[in-house]
Amino acid sequence: MIDLMLNADAWTDVDADVEALVDQWKVSEGDTVQAGQVLLTVVLIKASMDILAPAAGRMEKILVPSGATFARDAILGRLQEALST
Repeated sequence: MIDLMLNADAWTDVDADVEALVDQWKVSEGDTVQAGQVLLTVVLIKASMDILAPAAGRMEKILVPSGATFARDAILGRLQEALST
């Protein structure tokens, strides 16, 4: 299981109490995804960023829905990595 989070580098020079926003999920729970596919878009201090699938697999769980805010180190969703054959 892979936890999906906003990269720690995005939070550099951002106050600890600032939250980001999940703008839009591009996939739904249960969807099959490919490595590098855009899974969701987030906004942090007027900057929009895509979060990409780090591996091929299935979108297991969305933990922070579109329109919700989240804090630093929040897990946004979980990806079940595809088994290699």
